[in-house]
Amino acid sequence: MSVVLLGYHNMGCRALKVLRELGVQVPAVFTHRDSAGENIWFQSLGQMAKEQGIAVYYPEDINQDKWVRLIEELAPELILSCYFRQMVKERILSIPPKGAVNLHGSLLPKYRGRCPVNWQLVHGETMSGVTLHYMVKKADAGDIIAQERVEIAPRDTAQSLFSKLEDAAERVLRQYIPKLLDGTAPRIPQDHSKATYFGGRRPEDGKIDWSQDAQSIYNLIRAVTWPYPGAFCELEGRKLFIWDAEPLKEADTGLPTGTVVVRDDEPMVQTGKGLLKILVASFEGKPPEGQEERIPSELFQQGVHLR
Repeated sequence: MSVVLLGYHNMGCRALKVLRELGVQVPAVFTHRDSAGENIWFQSLGQMAKEQGIAVYYPEDINQDKWVRLIEELAPELILSCYFRQMVKERILSIPPKGAVNLHGSLLPKYRGRCPVNWQLVHGETMSGVTLHYMVKKADAGDIIAQERVEIAPRDTAQSLFSKLEDAAERVLRQYIPKLLDGTAPRIPQDHSKATYFGGRRPEDGKIDWSQDAQSIYNLIRAVTWPYPGAFCELEGRKLFIWDAEPLKEADTGLPTGTVVVRDDEPMVQTGKGLLKILVASFEGKPPEGQEERIPSELFQQGVHLR
């Protein structure tokens, strides 16, 4: 039995690891070249596959004729997609006799689309998970094969939640790839009436709106904190990144939103509802390291305004 893997990121590496440990033949891996403008904090699936002697391809558009012909020649029993960033069209989906399946980082039908981990944190969800599903023309809309739920802890960030989902994905793939290959995997139709869809995120989406409540702002911060681009605001004409914070239960101060309040030598910000204590911040596009100050001195000025 052979499986062609379409993947990227740590999730793609986990998928290749499982396939190899199951003794499944992987004739080729299709992946992406790293973007110069992206912080590459994750493993390279291409490098991992090359080290194992697997053919690696970097298609700009996998739906081009040459790639379709190549996959036809490879004649895989199954196609597995794990964090592959291109939509795969029906010409390819129809090639493998056992189907084409995708591993998605949410409990479908909720959070279809891009960046599900970040969006779930932005919206304050307390439960996430992974879904293995059949691929169809519409993104993330195919029948479900399996799901595993993962709790989102109050202090989880996008990176820590992603790590939890990697472990869950590995367990799901290990259990269900053999079932897919022997034809015993279940097919559970999605309830499309409950579907939600979210698109990609850009660095500028991390702009903090201080009129929101403290919990919502904290959710944004942990959704995009390092190694993602970060949540930011403006302090005296400079771009300030807030990497960690804590929503407080203290009563509102009555001050305008975005106003800094210093109590017990700790800077807090008045939000639309509640105070947000700043734990880590910097004027640079990455958190402070080593002996660097965790919070810039400018944030210890009573009454200074963040925009």
